[in-house]
Amino acid sequence: MKSDFLIALTQLAAERNLPRNTVISAIELALAAAYKKDNFDPDQNISVTMDPGSGDVTVYVLKQVVETVENELIEISLEEAKKIIPSSEINDTMKIDSHLYNAGRIAAQTAKQVVMQKLREAERDLIFEEYAEKFDNVVTGNITKVEPGGVTADLGRTEAYMPDREKVNSERYRVNQKLKFYILEVNKGTRNPEIIISRAHKDLLRKLFEVEIPEISNRVVEIKSISREPGSRSKIAVWTEQEGVDAVGSCVGLRGIRIQNIVNELQGEKIDIVQWNSDPKVFIANSLNPSQVLNVNLDYDNENAVVAVQDKQLSLAIGKEGQNARLAAKLTGWKIDIISGSEAEQMELNKEPEKDTVELDNIVPETETETAIIENNQPEPLEEQGLEEMEVEIVAEPVSVENTVAPDEIEKSEVDLALDRGEISIEEALANLEIEETTKDEKIESEEPESISLTDDIWQIPQLAGSNDSPQIRFAEDIVETQGRDQGGKKSRKTRNTKNKKGPTTNK
Repeated sequence: MKSDFLIALTQLAAERNLPRNTVISAIELALAAAYKKDNFDPDQNISVTMDPGSGDVTVYVLKQVVETVENELIEISLEEAKKIIPSSEINDTMKIDSHLYNAGRIAAQTAKQVVMQKLREAERDLIFEEYAEKFDNVVTGNITKVEPGGVTADLGRTEAYMPDREKVNSERYRVNQKLKFYILEVNKGTRNPEIIISRAHKDLLRKLFEVEIPEISNRVVEIKSISREPGSRSKIAVWTEQEGVDAVGSCVGLRGIRIQNIVNELQGEKIDIVQWNSDPKVFIANSLNPSQVLNVNLDYDNENAVVAVQDKQLSLAIGKEGQNARLAAKLTGWKIDIISGSEAEQMELNKEPEKDTVELDNIVPETETETAIIENNQPEPLEEQGLEEMEVEIVAEPVSVENTVAPDEIEKSEVDLALDRGEISIEEALANLEIEETTKDEKIESEEPESISLTDDIWQIPQLAGSNDSPQIRFAEDIVETQGRDQGGKKSRKTRNTKNKKGPTTNK
């Protein structure tokens, strides 16, 4: 009998996947409830102890030690307590052995129900503790139910639920499909633990990398950031401190075998592995793979980046419906504006005049000074210059009279001197003056340029030979032909064509 009990106890613990001590505690609580229901007063406190080796059951009645007993069912005097245990004191709890007896049918049913209930509670607590430790980890589950509101998966010891918000829209789930899930939440439920799983969370990708890539699980390669659009595309930034280790190559694996296992688990989702860099410009340029970046301008205050790419790769950098740019922005934490190379050049050209204007504004005083100097050095108009020269000469004449004497004045003074000395008469002096004036007039006339005589022949139009006096219409060909004869025998195109048509002439 005792051996059968131990066999049943061991089998029950194995079926429930519970420790043996947990099962024994549940049985003890069940027997205490059964004894209390059948033979003891409801106010009494009962404790049952079972020997797992022999299967012997001992029932105790729990009583409190007091000086004056008011209720014998739950209290015992200090004198009686010291008879059992000499070291007893007031307010101690005494275990008083009770006689064994055979429980009835009702007590047996009650014990069975209590045992099952306690076992379920123990199992629920154990499952909760187990999956609470697996929180933020990946587990493998088998889909058991597909409903409009979500998917139920069997994780082995319990079931988990995946709501619609955690599903991937591109994936199609079916019963008995085996997948990996990310444990998102673990809560205590009334009957079983409530476990929420996910296929769309970005940390699912992180945990898959840790499982498939030893360098990441060993902390040689570190995952810096992840951006993901479930079912379509993801970007992951990796980095390592250890020299000689290629972070990106470690994740890809030989011929891409490591990354291919992850892609297959995510049912074909594209994954871009990016080299992380502490320099934001380099990191942003790497995050826009596979496009080639020409230039990156950063606005640190607003965390905004303007990225220039080649014109042919503009659509590639932006991606389908802006997907590549969105993922890069989430990965780097910067707002990214992508422009073409030609647009960037145009923006630079538009900025250059502004810079020149600013520089000119800063040197306005020097420019104005130079302009004033240039204006002072510019030649004046001829008319004004001539007038000024005349004025200068007029003003300067009184000054120059003191130092210089005009030639006319010198001759005049000589004639006067001659008259004064009486060498010549007045008539001779007047005659000499008239001769000098006549000579001056002839010199002035000889210095004047010869005038060109114009004739009316230039206005006459040459007439054609054999033309009548009657007015005729003149054609451009006739004028050209006539002018050609006058200019050295040149012939018009019409004359040359006519001679060519007639052919060569023969001498008779």
